[in-house]
Amino acid sequence: MNNNNNYLKLFLRSFLQGLVIIGPIAATIGIIWYFISGIDNLIPSLSAQFPGLVFIIVILGTAFVGFIGNKFIIGKVIVDSFDYVLEHTPGIKFIYTSLKDVMSSFVGDKKKFNIPVLVQTSATPEVWRVGFLTQSDLSSVGFPGYVSVYLPHSYAVSGWVVFVLASNIKILKNVDAANAMKFAVSGGVAGFHSDAAVFKAPE
Repeated sequence: MNNNNNYLKLFLRSFLQGLVIIGPIAATIGIIWYFISGIDNLIPSLSAQFPGLVFIIVILGTAFVGFIGNKFIIGKVIVDSFDYVLEHTPGIKFIYTSLKDVMSSFVGDKKKFNIPVLVQTSATPEVWRVGFLTQSDLSSVGFPGYVSVYLPHSYAVSGWVVFVLASNIKILKNVDAANAMKFAVSGGVAGFHSDAAVFKAPE
């Protein structure tokens, strides 16, 4: 009977370990496939005859627009003119500027979340949270000496924006923004640390 229980425990442990290995891989492949299929189906008639062609055209076209928008004066003028029209069109302005600000915060040459910090959220007991400095001076809104910090939630695409005294933050040195975000979103199990330092429950 004990042998059967041991075999069952071994099977369950192996199965769960397999889920840990396969789960992230399968989810990643599924998300990528969903993204590619969604773009490819923008022109169903063409994607039906040449699967993947629409996706390739969209990706190359996006890269081309980004290249001429940064490298050539004429391209930059065209992009800036189009940008100006959208930013001054009633109704479209709010949608366009909101999406533009969000996307530029994460990608491109003007990324916003590039200064990881620690924010003291409690003095007794002393508690610090990982965040990203978004505004270094809030005097214009009546908060001199304050800064704004984005605090991402773990395992969620959300977070808080808080106003705190500049003295209550510490710049995280020798830590890049990508690893700081990974640390915060993963609940502290990934990012700027060694695997040996991660707590593991006894088996």
